[in-house]
Amino acid sequence: MRDDRIRYFAKNMDRLSRRDRVFLNNPVIMQGLGLAPVVIPATTLGNAFILAVGVALLLTPTRMIATFIGQRTGSFLARAVTYALTAGVVYIGVGYIIDYLFGTGALAVGIYLPLLVLEPLIIKRYESPKRERLITSFKKGVITTIGFCLVLFLMAGLRELLALGTLGGIEILRVSLLPMASMPAGGFILLGLVASLWRGLVNTFKKNISLGVKNLQ
Repeated sequence: MRDDRIRYFAKNMDRLSRRDRVFLNNPVIMQGLGLAPVVIPATTLGNAFILAVGVALLLTPTRMIATFIGQRTGSFLARAVTYALTAGVVYIGVGYIIDYLFGTGALAVGIYLPLLVLEPLIIKRYESPKRERLITSFKKGVITTIGFCLVLFLMAGLRELLALGTLGGIEILRVSLLPMASMPAGGFILLGLVASLWRGLVNTFKKNISLGVKNLQ
């Protein structure tokens, strides 16, 4: 069974690297998408949860609707406008849902919630002229959301723990190990460290697959 998995990953590594949005090709770590909400307002798990709900409600519907409308035109500009306008219209409904769920608590993430409308994580798909089936848009939208939220919660948890000594408002440490973690500069530094470690794990995984294949030969 293990040998079969090694052969599968070795044979499909290029395809998996392109399509995976969680580990091998995470949108934040590998593509640099969604940086603003990750390094600025995501200072606690509570803030991260609000942002995650916003992205989950916005990304996949925007991708599906814009794919259906925008890719019927060959114009790059038309696709860009279609994606941006679609995200704006979808956000009207998302805004009401967020307000209902969190009330004034949503103010904690400030303008970065409505700015998701123009976040490359949401609308970057317009760059590709290749037509995409709706079911493919749905699957990729969900996977991209999962990959983004994984990094979002990881960063928010680290920043809250280091800056406040809490996780989800529950006290874990009685001291603040790194107060700077709650600041944007601290967010960038931590994300850089996380990205370095993450990429190192990806490279190690790929090398282990290559070595595993050689050992099977």
